[in-house]
Amino acid sequence: MNFRSMAIRLLFAIALWCVSGCSGRSSLLNNGLPSNNNGDSQNTGEALCRAGVTSAGSSPMRRLTRFEYNNTVRDLLGDTTEPARDFAPEEQALGFNNNASVLTVSPVLAEQYMTAAEGLAARAAQNLPALLPCDPSDQQGCGRRFIESFGKRAWRRPLQPDEVDRLYAVFNQARTTYDFSTGIQMAMQVMLQSPAFLYRVETGLLPEGGAAYARLTGWEMASRLSYMLWSSMPDDALLAAAEAGQLSTADQIAVQARRMLADPKARQAVANFHQQWLKLDKIDRLEKDATVFPSFQPELRPLLRAETATFIDFVIWDDRGDLQTLLSASYSFRNSALSQFYGEPGPSGDTFQRVELNPARRLGILTHAGILALTSKSNQTSPVQRGKFVREQLLCDQLPPPPPGVAATPPALDPTLTTRQRFAAHSQNPACAGCHQLMDPVGFGLENFDGVGKWRAEENGIAIDASGTVINSDVGAYSGPTDLAQKLATSDKVRACAVTQWFRFGYGRGETDDDRCSMRALKTQFAASGYNIRELLLALTQTDAFLYRKIEGSAP
Repeated sequence: MNFRSMAIRLLFAIALWCVSGCSGRSSLLNNGLPSNNNGDSQNTGEALCRAGVTSAGSSPMRRLTRFEYNNTVRDLLGDTTEPARDFAPEEQALGFNNNASVLTVSPVLAEQYMTAAEGLAARAAQNLPALLPCDPSDQQGCGRRFIESFGKRAWRRPLQPDEVDRLYAVFNQARTTYDFSTGIQMAMQVMLQSPAFLYRVETGLLPEGGAAYARLTGWEMASRLSYMLWSSMPDDALLAAAEAGQLSTADQIAVQARRMLADPKARQAVANFHQQWLKLDKIDRLEKDATVFPSFQPELRPLLRAETATFIDFVIWDDRGDLQTLLSASYSFRNSALSQFYGEPGPSGDTFQRVELNPARRLGILTHAGILALTSKSNQTSPVQRGKFVREQLLCDQLPPPPPGVAATPPALDPTLTTRQRFAAHSQNPACAGCHQLMDPVGFGLENFDGVGKWRAEENGIAIDASGTVINSDVGAYSGPTDLAQKLATSDKVRACAVTQWFRFGYGRGETDDDRCSMRALKTQFAASGYNIRELLLALTQTDAFLYRKIEGSAP
């Protein structure tokens, strides 16, 4: 169709617009990485927090991720084909794929956006009566009404008159050249390739008196809420609240947030966070040496992932919903095949059901076979990988890569030694000890589980020593995997890390010095709720970092 060349020119214009419009991203410290505070700035910041002074980090433009794109077109058009599965994958920053600092648009992705828009528009046009808000017998009037109504939902705000006019020109040219249905398709294609659809563009309300921070418009706040809690576009109720000016206060926003958390779409968004935080998608690609672990078969991968995902969903939405239960619950969910793999009693059939664990062996997500297998090598366990996982995901420590010239390979297998004995060289080598004393003693606490997560009391005929000390933390000494799980579950550092991880995922950026007050408020409210994750989600909608937009170039 001749209009494809027009779409190409449009995408080129979008790219130029984004180059100039996204330049504010560079204001994120360290390319979106969290900054380090010195003592003076901490003291000054604490005084500002106590005084109630508004402070928040930058508000970069956020491009829709593949997950958000698929959810958005599902809710906008009822299209469940998930076209974004074929898009180029996102880069990750700070552990998540929605960090605005790395969500650029390559030429390949631009082409994929065009192809997806063409398919979405063509499929939608097959059922025009359901798509149109008007009688198509009045083609010109109905075309304009469609642009206004569909555009408000697609762009998540009312269109300006000049925007309507430009889209109408596209519609009318295609209508007169071809037919009414083609006109609707062409208008949709343009709207679905616009930065107003692909990005969450925020300008905020005009600040008063040269203030450094501005409140968001109701429409912008509706999108902040929906993409944080649903990973999708606002629903009709949220758009109606925006239009009525009922998203201007923290209390009004909290009312909507509680309503949204009761919607099944919130479960999907929370599951997406945990998939990325715990790296559950990597379970799908697990490979194990069949000669060492003959019980591990490829068909186990989705079962291992489903155990942890089902468990997390139940804990957060159907049980206490707190972090401690997530890390130390004495139950899980399995079906017959997975129970047989564990070699433990379980339900019959394919349906996942709750099972009680042996609390002397397993407690919480760290003792799930999927995570244990994920943090192991193909032919052995890995105290390094397991310790690194706990340090980075649960304690929010940033560990440096191995020094240049140091081979990051595990010690050779030895049938006369335990893994702990083989890895003793790490603590004896000065080039290795600095980092490995942070990781290995944590990983040793999980040595009662082999490389696919099955329980063992001995290795090579030698009793497992699963004791250790987690230094540079409040976890301290532990004895065995369940003691480690319980101490991590009640660690203040782990609780603070959970807040940090949710901040980074919920806001799509790293924390900065200007977010100090927001972080402090989140930690306080998280503690007051008994470390309830649902309440933490609500608290995320009440911070300065969420309620305000920093005016770029202004002083905090």
